[in-house]
Amino acid sequence: MFNNELKKYLGNSFNASREEDVFELDKPKEECGVFGIYNKENMDSALLTYYALYALQHRGQESAGIAVNGERGLLYHKDMGLVPEIFNQDIFERLKGKNAVGHVRYSASGENLRENAQPMVIKYKDGQLAIAYNGSLVNTLQIRERLEEEGIIFQSTIDPEVILNLISRYRVSSNGIEESIIKMMGEVKGAYAMVILTPNKLIGIRDPHGIRPLCIGLLGDSYIFASETCALDAVGAKYVRDVKPGEIAVVEEEGLKSIQTETPSQSRLCIFEHIYFARPDSYIDGVSVYRARVEAGRRLAMEHPVDADLVFGVPDSGLTPALGYSMQSGIPYGLGLIKNRYVGRTFIQPNCSQRENGVRIKLNALKEAIYGKRVVMIDDSIVRGTTSKRLVQILRKAGVKEVHMRVSSPPYRYPCYFGMDISDKAELIATKHTIAEIKDIIGVDTLGFLSIEGLLKTPVGAKCGFCTACFTGDYPMEISNSKEK
Repeated sequence: MFNNELKKYLGNSFNASREEDVFELDKPKEECGVFGIYNKENMDSALLTYYALYALQHRGQESAGIAVNGERGLLYHKDMGLVPEIFNQDIFERLKGKNAVGHVRYSASGENLRENAQPMVIKYKDGQLAIAYNGSLVNTLQIRERLEEEGIIFQSTIDPEVILNLISRYRVSSNGIEESIIKMMGEVKGAYAMVILTPNKLIGIRDPHGIRPLCIGLLGDSYIFASETCALDAVGAKYVRDVKPGEIAVVEEEGLKSIQTETPSQSRLCIFEHIYFARPDSYIDGVSVYRARVEAGRRLAMEHPVDADLVFGVPDSGLTPALGYSMQSGIPYGLGLIKNRYVGRTFIQPNCSQRENGVRIKLNALKEAIYGKRVVMIDDSIVRGTTSKRLVQILRKAGVKEVHMRVSSPPYRYPCYFGMDISDKAELIATKHTIAEIKDIIGVDTLGFLSIEGLLKTPVGAKCGFCTACFTGDYPMEISNSKEK
């Protein structure tokens, strides 16, 4: 009954998914999705947050939660699992409050434990705070060790608890929570976008480099913060603008006010938002994700042409760049691999052999379309190479004549410390092997990656800079030695 009501409310967007779903294998994983609403209408804040989290489910599938400010303080519910597994009508009857924040999580940092689920709620001198956080700090360990030496006891292993402790400590000597947040931002380093709920304010914060996305929307007179614009669409809100790098956007009864902290000369949005993380129907920092991925495919065709009979994408992340490749090359676009939409999350396993079993269950070749043909298979990235190798084996067994693989990003050679789950060079096939060696390892006839120059031209109309450290090793800030591997 509850999901039927959700379908009725969301209409066609109920089944919308980004170009990757809950069961993607052998891909870099982004950490979290956040949402917050300052409700000035007669709306159910918790239920609206639920709809938004449904739209952001692609950003995290391990836990989810919602916090609201009720008449007697902050109320919240969070648990392990997917959004529809965690919430039901009885829970929403208890989550009654004016404003709300919500969170979906993938554990790129911190163990996958219930105590690490968000929003995180604390009590401190001035009352309560709830935080929904996306990102990764590079100096967490140093700050945490210092606080522990000063007597602080931590209940989780994640960054938000460190952030909340800093805010609460600075609040003693600050004039208002905004000043405490400014002091906190001056101490932490890394990538983050977060939404903080107080008894009377909703606050959106983005790191000084703008690595993680956060946008602002309006639903009537109610302000909204969200990781992606697709969450605004899901609740019927209109996009206003993105939170600026280093901005503290504060919503209270009088409206929205902005506090701008010091920022570097150039912002550095994570380029993987446009390559893979964000849903194709989202806009990130004003750029259409769909258009960026089509453009990536077009440029890939210009840089790495090939004679072939069919071009197709690896479902779902390679579909849009494959369309662009077809448009530019003139090679017919079609289906080559069919995806099992009902594979459970239990097939995502940590070791290599189990991961390969998951590929066999999840994807199968469309023999009728590819038998005897020279095919171009498009994917957004090759990280470990495990899935690519298995897919090529599946295609060979189905009778393809040639397999030409094209990748709509450069070789992934450097670990990420800003929210993806790849922090060890040993996991990356491109750090140990040349492109020619990778071609032989995965078993394709030819292999081509999009150049870094081509990639940076794909976010059409972008006015921000980009972090490309996973391809170039050019990190936007110094990385703590304690986090390097």
